[in-house]
Amino acid sequence: MPTILLVEDDDTLQATIRYNLEREGYSVIVADAGEAALEQAAFARPDLVILDIMLPGLDGFQVCRQLREQSTVPILILTARDTEVDRVLGLELGADDYLTKPFSMRELLARVKALLRRRELLARELAAGSSPDILEIGPLRIDLEQRRVWREGREVALKPREFDLLAYLARHRERVCRSEELLRAVWGYDTFGDFRTLAVHVHGLREKLEDDPRRPRLIETVRGIGYRLTARSPQATRR
Repeated sequence: MPTILLVEDDDTLQATIRYNLEREGYSVIVADAGEAALEQAAFARPDLVILDIMLPGLDGFQVCRQLREQSTVPILILTARDTEVDRVLGLELGADDYLTKPFSMRELLARVKALLRRRELLARELAAGSSPDILEIGPLRIDLEQRRVWREGREVALKPREFDLLAYLARHRERVCRSEELLRAVWGYDTFGDFRTLAVHVHGLREKLEDDPRRPRLIETVRGIGYRLTARSPQATRR
């Protein structure tokens, strides 16, 4: 049974979320401060972290940064500050997605299920060795099994969801991938999903992989549809 670490200092909201998660069959551990969250994460090794931003002591951004340095665990951040800066900062620090308070419990549960489903799928693919390809696309070399990326021979550090997004685009290179398709394939969202989450991750990839992120040549935007990974001489080799 998946274990979820819930980090929330509002007692009423914490109890409500915990009740609904446990009713869905999840094992839930809780923390009400940043330091306690890091201790719980190190001890329990949860399958998912639901992380409030406004916490006593270390805030959620600091916790997110430290968690991401140690683990690829999916992180869903909760924020009462509905500003673009806060959302972007959380995603850039390595969070997989966010919800703005107030939110419906139905949407929270849907996002939890999607993130856990995607994590399980990736684990199965890794265990089965179903994607041992090394893809070479223009200046990029992508090791799908080791989850490593090089650009012109220099390794580039990507956050977990950035890598998943790049890997999907690479597997479907030269094809336009619709935004809805990417949210479904990379985040696991069938009905929920925020296109801004996708846009932030595309922006992060461009900052790390493009010569000029303002004039991208690798990850193209197809306005009103989605994105395409392209190169003049794409190729893929199997080890």
